[in-house]
Amino acid sequence: MADSELNSIGTYIDLLLKWNSKLNLTAIRDPEEIVTRHFGESLFAARQLFPTRDSHSSVIDVGSGAGFPGLPLKLWSPNVDLTLIESNHRKATFLREVIRALDLRSAAVLTQRAESVSLRADLVTFRAVERFERILPVAFSLVKADGRIALLIGEAQVEVAQSALQTVTWDEPLPIPQSRSGRLLIGEAVFS
Repeated sequence: MADSELNSIGTYIDLLLKWNSKLNLTAIRDPEEIVTRHFGESLFAARQLFPTRDSHSSVIDVGSGAGFPGLPLKLWSPNVDLTLIESNHRKATFLREVIRALDLRSAAVLTQRAESVSLRADLVTFRAVERFERILPVAFSLVKADGRIALLIGEAQVEVAQSALQTVTWDEPLPIPQSRSGRLLIGEAVFS
């Protein structure tokens, strides 16, 4: 990674730690663990999704919370058009502050529930969302024809996702480095 990207990650971590003291963005408080868990997992996904780093894809991150994996995807591949969906107003304000502080272009935050979003994207992501089984079809409804969905989930959720979204052509789940049971599950939307 370039120095500018590392500086951006440092700024992001500083903001996350500052805001996390007032707003529960993540249960992880240790900066080293934030790097490993949040950034490591998100950048692992980014390398799989955008190997050349120059993608001009549109990306929607559902239930963004503290911005993972969406914002690291944008740091990895700056040309993506990123939309973060976060219904919690305070968390959405945090996300806007990170976008402003990092001067990220083509990045926006929608403060609404994913069910009410009419936007579609080439790639839809989510990680650690509540009501997993309920959000799966909602997230999938945001995928453009021939688009992809990428889930950062636990090993036990892989089969649930594959069963719930049977019209998706799934890649083999990838173990997330330095994670006990984390998996990256990528699928391509097949619309007939």
